[in-house]
Amino acid sequence: MPSALTMHSRPSFSLIGIAVLSNIASGFSCNAQVPPLPTSAFIRNAVPTSASCSMNSLNKNIFQQRDEDIVSSLHARGGDSTELGASAASSDAAVGKDLNLTTGKVLASLWGSCGMVYILVKAIKRVLPIALEPFTKAEGVVPLTQFQLAAYILTCLWFAYVEGYKGFQLKFSPLVVSRSFTLDPSSSPIHHLIFAPFYSMALFHATKKRMIVSWSVSIGVAAVVAAVKRLPYPWRNIVDAGVVVGLTWGTVSILGGYIISLATGIAPIDVDPALPEKKQ
Repeated sequence: MPSALTMHSRPSFSLIGIAVLSNIASGFSCNAQVPPLPTSAFIRNAVPTSASCSMNSLNKNIFQQRDEDIVSSLHARGGDSTELGASAASSDAAVGKDLNLTTGKVLASLWGSCGMVYILVKAIKRVLPIALEPFTKAEGVVPLTQFQLAAYILTCLWFAYVEGYKGFQLKFSPLVVSRSFTLDPSSSPIHHLIFAPFYSMALFHATKKRMIVSWSVSIGVAAVVAAVKRLPYPWRNIVDAGVVVGLTWGTVSILGGYIISLATGIAPIDVDPALPEKKQ
């Protein structure tokens, strides 16, 4: 077990590194005139005052010409200073939106995200006994062959990557967390709050494209579940094992994302909650 000093030093080094990078970035982005390079006392004494002034004037002209070249380059590409402002705004947006949490918003988001987690946990609880059946000593259960065991392991790995990592962690889980934090008892319609888990899934009150994707995925999953139930032993068990791995990964990613956003007060970064445009 690492000592208390080691545990405290790691975040300290991280904060120092962030501060150094921030200072370097601010040094490149500042608009202040860059001072001339320092010279040694010997050179300062050797160079006459008039020559020193000429060097400072030369430095000033060089940096001024450089700024004019940059502006000219922007205009040549059809851009202007507003592009720099837009770039800065997009950089600020990438940091994450401040959630301005209140007690009501926390409770509403908790129901939205954790309600979705509850749905996943119920599905895992229902499928897990079937997935573990080949390893039980129940009467009539035939042990898996080496080929079937290899298929069992590969299926779990495939579902972990495709469903758990790419499907849940990178796409669905951040969407659920982001949308759950848009709920506000003081302004959200009552049906958004009551059906918060389904609202967080973007099954309603979302952009047309997002609702099509969400409903297609939901219907597709239901169709796959119905088809898997018709598979013989042990292939149904093998597929169900992969489903358990994928759903478990998704459950953990939703909980982890929600806890991080709740603790930091910042929404998931670069995640569009896919809310419809407000009617004028």
